[in-house]
Amino acid sequence: MNAFVSHTTDASFAEDVLQSPTPVLVDFWGEWCGPCKAIAPMLEQLANDYAGRLRIAKVELDKNQKTAIACGVRSAPTLLLFKDGKVQATQIGMVSKAQLSALVDKVL
Repeated sequence: MNAFVSHTTDASFAEDVLQSPTPVLVDFWGEWCGPCKAIAPMLEQLANDYAGRLRIAKVELDKNQKTAIACGVRSAPTLLLFKDGKVQATQIGMVSKAQLSALVDKVL
């Protein structure tokens, strides 16, 4: 984990994500999910590449089901890009770093 990637929970999601002045890419992941583990290093690279312009927050599905349900997450990994408290982009499943960058660039 690096300084630009944080963990958020049901209790802190509104403050960490919905009220953030900076766009937030939220990674809904599971400890049991192979693709989630594979995408994690790419998210850390993105966090560094977009430092100051984008935050990355991770939500562990098993421990934060209320947030996952509220966001309509049905599988892992699911990435939701929030800006001004609203979902601006969605990516479900494993993708390349280039595809993640393109997703972020559309919103920033």
